[in-house]
Amino acid sequence: MTTPDFKDHFSRHAELYRRFRPTYPPEVFAWLASLCEHHDRALDVGTGNGQAAHGLAPHFAEVIATDASASQIAQTEPHPKIRYAVAPAEDASRDRAQPPVGSEGGELVAAGSVDLVLAAQALHWFDFERFFAECRRVLRPGGVVAALTYYHPNVTPEIDPILHRYIDHVRADWPPERRFVDTGYRTIDFPFQPEIALPSSLVMRLDLDLEGFAGYLATWSAAQRHRERTGLDPRAGFLAELAAAWGDPALTRPVTFPLGGRIGR
Repeated sequence: MTTPDFKDHFSRHAELYRRFRPTYPPEVFAWLASLCEHHDRALDVGTGNGQAAHGLAPHFAEVIATDASASQIAQTEPHPKIRYAVAPAEDASRDRAQPPVGSEGGELVAAGSVDLVLAAQALHWFDFERFFAECRRVLRPGGVVAALTYYHPNVTPEIDPILHRYIDHVRADWPPERRFVDTGYRTIDFPFQPEIALPSSLVMRLDLDLEGFAGYLATWSAAQRHRERTGLDPRAGFLAELAAAWGDPALTRPVTFPLGGRIGR
């Protein structure tokens, strides 16, 4: 089950996404929490398998983590401070996986009840106008909206050119929303002011072996669409060259993802 009008590029490989998708470092969540006057509740929209929700949990009394894909929610790991729900980012009023309730209660996220709304690598899939309206509804005065994204990674001078050719190979299979990621969301009309700059010291780094890096390449929505369109694994023409440049496949290498995004009140 997914919510209506949801552009679902990930449900069919949710388990792959859970295993290989990169995660934001703890410093990112600590910095976001430092922007908030209160720490009662955070809302993580487009949570996927709940990675960002777990990062927020040490800093807030409660985290509501929503995703329009029930398949993604099914891949989440339980946490005593996290409540998962099937709901689109544009309307967190109720859990679509539960039957509707009467007017006496049961609202998932009430108006003015949230200190932070986070969209981690997800804003480009949303209806911006409706999502920003929902942020205004759920946030308390002075609450923070953070839309984070990350760019293509860097590995080594020998591996990076292979990665760039792979990017070119699948470029046509990316949904049009990908263009917002490539600009760090700077082309989106972001209405929350004053805007807060993301510290340049915050980067995302993963230590991956060859299997982990190849698995990450398979999680791209463009890779999945390429496979569906052609019946072929888009990595096939690159894995041998990548393996030669990597060396020992068990060797872990630092994979660095520059961060971008928009943060405001």
